[in-house]
Amino acid sequence: MTSDEPGGSPASNRLFHRYSNWIVDRPWLTTLLIAVITAAAAMGHFAPGLVIDWLHPTTIKEEKQRGGQATAVDTDQVEVPDVNPFNVSNYNAVILVESDQIFTPNGAKTIKHVVQRLEALDKITTLMWMDKIPTANVFGLPTPLLPHETASQERFDKSREKALRNPIIKGQFLSADAGTALLMVDFDFFYVESNADCIGGLREFCEEAAAEVSDTDMKFSVTGRVPLHITAMSSHEFDAWKYQLVGYTMILIMAIILFRGIYAVLIVAVAPTLGVFWTVGFLPYMELQHNPFTDVLLPVLVSLVGMADGVHLMVHIRKERATGNSVRESARKGVHEVGLACALTSLTTAIGFGSLALASHEIVREFGWCCVVGVICAFISVITTIPLLSSSWFGRNIHLGLEKSLVDKNLSRISEVIDFVLARPKTFSRLAIGITVGLGLLSLCLRPDERNTEGLPTKAEPVVALAKMDKALGGLELARVDIGWSDQVGSDTEEVLAAVTKVDDLLLTEPLIGNPISIRNLIDSMPGDSKAANRMAMLDLLPAELKRAFYTPETRKGNILFRVQDIGIAKYGPVFERIESGLESIRAAHPEFTFTLGGGAVWRWENLYVIIVDMIKSLASASFIIFVVLAVAYKSLRIGLISIIPNLFPLVLSASFLVVTGQYLEFVSVCAFTICLGIAVDDTIHFLTRYKEELAKTDDENTAIRNAFTGVGTALIMTTLVLLSGFITVAFGDAREVRIFASLGGITIGSALLGDLLFLPALLSRYARPRSHVTDGKPEGVSTQV
Repeated sequence: MTSDEPGGSPASNRLFHRYSNWIVDRPWLTTLLIAVITAAAAMGHFAPGLVIDWLHPTTIKEEKQRGGQATAVDTDQVEVPDVNPFNVSNYNAVILVESDQIFTPNGAKTIKHVVQRLEALDKITTLMWMDKIPTANVFGLPTPLLPHETASQERFDKSREKALRNPIIKGQFLSADAGTALLMVDFDFFYVESNADCIGGLREFCEEAAAEVSDTDMKFSVTGRVPLHITAMSSHEFDAWKYQLVGYTMILIMAIILFRGIYAVLIVAVAPTLGVFWTVGFLPYMELQHNPFTDVLLPVLVSLVGMADGVHLMVHIRKERATGNSVRESARKGVHEVGLACALTSLTTAIGFGSLALASHEIVREFGWCCVVGVICAFISVITTIPLLSSSWFGRNIHLGLEKSLVDKNLSRISEVIDFVLARPKTFSRLAIGITVGLGLLSLCLRPDERNTEGLPTKAEPVVALAKMDKALGGLELARVDIGWSDQVGSDTEEVLAAVTKVDDLLLTEPLIGNPISIRNLIDSMPGDSKAANRMAMLDLLPAELKRAFYTPETRKGNILFRVQDIGIAKYGPVFERIESGLESIRAAHPEFTFTLGGGAVWRWENLYVIIVDMIKSLASASFIIFVVLAVAYKSLRIGLISIIPNLFPLVLSASFLVVTGQYLEFVSVCAFTICLGIAVDDTIHFLTRYKEELAKTDDENTAIRNAFTGVGTALIMTTLVLLSGFITVAFGDAREVRIFASLGGITIGSALLGDLLFLPALLSRYARPRSHVTDGKPEGVSTQV
């Protein structure tokens, strides 16, 4: 080893070799270490409370004390009548009824029978639909909307017109073409036996009930808050096992094909598997186990990082074993050759993921710490289990099949690519820089976005039904404009209605805003053409639960509700900005009023950029820190700068892919970039480490580059092919998030290999050392000064 290796001085290298020798020379100590770590992780899996209570007894006691204390209640409140406001949309589930025969005798009979059967179910506590809407007439008398089945079609046609004139029904419980009606239901979960009862079971029940009456063409589908949540949870749990199992199986099969030796594959597989087990077991001790991204993303991350370093280590151990060295000597030399490089790759990867811990959003910060724990566990697992098993009786035959390895057999052919590049360093260097800069500029067009259903299978019933609801009624999710006025303004005055009307008119100018509803709509539906002040007084004639859904005079507050489609919150960004600007103008005209845009959609719009921008900043800062670390580790600013291009190229290529395919930047794509940056940098570090070793043996840079590729090329290509097989397999899954993650992972990992084979050799050949003059492929006046 030379002082040019990462890690610094020969003294530090000797120190590393001394302690790394213990892994092989003192197997009992290594086994004890692995056993202790595994036992601690097992406690985190099966009984974390025992350790947490011991680690944080004071904290838990304080929590219990706080939990028993009564919370102070503000008793200085305005007395408001005890009335339950009418609920427009906040129900557990929504049943979509699609038919062009709803306002026909047979259609009305069918849907009424379905409603009657649903209301008889123990699990249904509330069912609201257009025939049960509180009446808006001035006398408050109940007037059923749908006539009896014996009525004439002419009467049904009038009923249809009446429904479409009712602001509570049209756009809220019935589509504008009267072809889609909504049945809003709440569940008594005590009687819900399974998740299927809230989705497919509910739809099937409606279909069976409809079939009991007639053969009316009426379709049913279920969506809503609870069905979407159930689908998300089921998909999440299923994907956590399915895609990992499929991906890992393909990785194992591909590894067997490439290694051509089952012993080597099994030893390599143990390291990431144990790393994942350790990571997930240790998270409860730090109270990080409930992060929503740890179940699926973290195991994939840890296994990929562990697999990448494990392949590099195993390739070197196998080669040493094939030369006739003993199992212990082979394992010892393998750790000496790539151990420091693996340590450096773990450091840079931990820095990359650790940068997420600096984000302002709690979920992102916690995920960053989870990733750091995972990288540390993966490194310890790789550096202990692989040498330990390789130096035991289990590693006696790990070299078998080496001569049949597909990569090793064809490495000479791949080396021709390196020779071709080294003959044209200027061309490929300019090409590398130009392509990277060009793709970087294109990737700047990428914009963040988010959907409620982005993590759900696109063919799931609640997702399909939600898309229908978006089209027919303008969306499921509600947003609002909250209006307040000072005590200088009377709650029943004309100015209140004027302010509400201006906001309503503002919302109506936006085509993506669905069906605004407020007291303005209620007043407009009332008979007469009195002045606004008189019509405000008529609100007292409306049912209290209907009026107070949008207006509370005692607290001087009102609101306007509107629907938002699940088409990507980024599309609503300009809409909400225009609404905010319009509200400012209205506020200037009505200084005694306040206008606030709110609701879940608005919150997601405001916080989406916080999360995504946090991730992007973390990724950028991690990239900068990583390259600084490389420059320090290799004692060369040139090397640090050179490493930027081959590692930035995969990221900008993947980002450009999203731009070209019309996709957007979301949490899962940034996670894929972060993970793949760590893996891409790992390969670059192994190449540069070997290059520095070879450069100490020869003054010819091209020879050093060729020898470096010969030394690590097998591991680079094997790692890429193995990981690509796993990514490609899961890229065709049902869940959109999984497809995006796998697609970007495959593109990034594949292009990282191209960067290391085409760009890195050319950049090293041309810029690694100062040169006075360089011609394409023929250095002139080469200075040997480092």
